[in-house]
Amino acid sequence: MGHSQQVDRGRSGLGAAGDATEGMRAAGRPAAREGSPVAGGPRVLGPLGCALLLAMVAAQVASGPQPRPILLTSVVVLLLAASAVAFAARAHTFPRAVAAFAAAVLSGYAAEWIGIRTGLPFGPYHYTGVLRPQLGSVPVIVALAWGGMGLAAHATAAAVFPAATAYGRAARVAAGAAALTAWDLFLDPQMLRLDLWVWHDDGPYRGVPLSNFAGWLLVSALVMVLINVIVADPAARSAGLRSVYAVMAFMETVGFAAVFDPPDRLVAATGGACMGVFAVLAWWRGRRAGPA
Repeated sequence: MGHSQQVDRGRSGLGAAGDATEGMRAAGRPAAREGSPVAGGPRVLGPLGCALLLAMVAAQVASGPQPRPILLTSVVVLLLAASAVAFAARAHTFPRAVAAFAAAVLSGYAAEWIGIRTGLPFGPYHYTGVLRPQLGSVPVIVALAWGGMGLAAHATAAAVFPAATAYGRAARVAAGAAALTAWDLFLDPQMLRLDLWVWHDDGPYRGVPLSNFAGWLLVSALVMVLINVIVADPAARSAGLRSVYAVMAFMETVGFAAVFDPPDRLVAATGGACMGVFAVLAWWRGRRAGPA
């Protein structure tokens, strides 16, 4: 091959790269080096997610001292879900964020609908009439909680295992399922305090049977698989979604340790340690990988 041909081909390659870069700029997305995240949504979604997250914290603080904070409990979940969708849309584009959220919501709802009728996969239980509205005897707010924390747990796991290999995807699903199940170490004891649902068989963890956590792992793994497929590029890290997970871990730990009446330091220590491991690992790995 002659020298002039090599130069022409090199120029052609540079021209193609330049065209691709210009195409990305024209689409409103920044050109990114290999392996770096590319935000999928408008920049305004980041501040919006932060505002919703701060509002969620305020609602949690307001609900803490109240003996029956049912209304504020629903407000917390709504703000959690909205914040998670905003951050996910910033990382993955709005259609993918909504699709991933919807998949998690529908999976969680289906598991709850089947669960209260068959006892599978969580064990025999039923919801009381406290949380409204309900669809098929399942509170709608419960399904939304699966969606919001599902996105947050997935992003946390994606920060810990960012590699787009078969091993990385499997590890991400396993870690995400464990991270989401760790949240239930707080959720179930708190909801039992408020008489939002009732277990038919008493269990060793504050009345919660161990079958519940096995069921959570199973359903959470399904949620992680679906989100993984829908967002297509879990390496597009979301510091906002990791923050949702970390903030929830911190607030629940403080609530059970010092705010709820009476406090429950066993739940605070157990849930705080399990969620805290994932939050710290995601923060550490996220810092090493650079800003999202």
